[in-house]
Amino acid sequence: MEIIVSGKHLEVSAAIRKYALEKVSKLPRYYDRVQEINVVLDRSNTTWTYEVEIIAKVERSDPFVAKTTGTDLYACIDETVDKLERQLTDHKGKLRNRKHNVAPDHKSV
Repeated sequence: MEIIVSGKHLEVSAAIRKYALEKVSKLPRYYDRVQEINVVLDRSNTTWTYEVEIIAKVERSDPFVAKTTGTDLYACIDETVDKLERQLTDHKGKLRNRKHNVAPDHKSV
């Protein structure tokens, strides 16, 4: 699995990169078909707010995307990872339950 951390309008420091990698590396626990994760950190020049976007590319599915905006970059990373965890667990649950929710072929008389 490949993890890419990039920044728009800000320099990604070693501490921020390490923190993001540490948090994002836990995502495959929730769904094992994660192939690539992109973390995009952005800072608005006018309002001094941060936007964190995480895109998880998954085998046999559309990519999962989560975004958060706030004034604390570390809190935004945490919140975005939580959102993505929820999306991945919900998707995995839907795949598991799909097999058991099949209607019977015969009609009762």
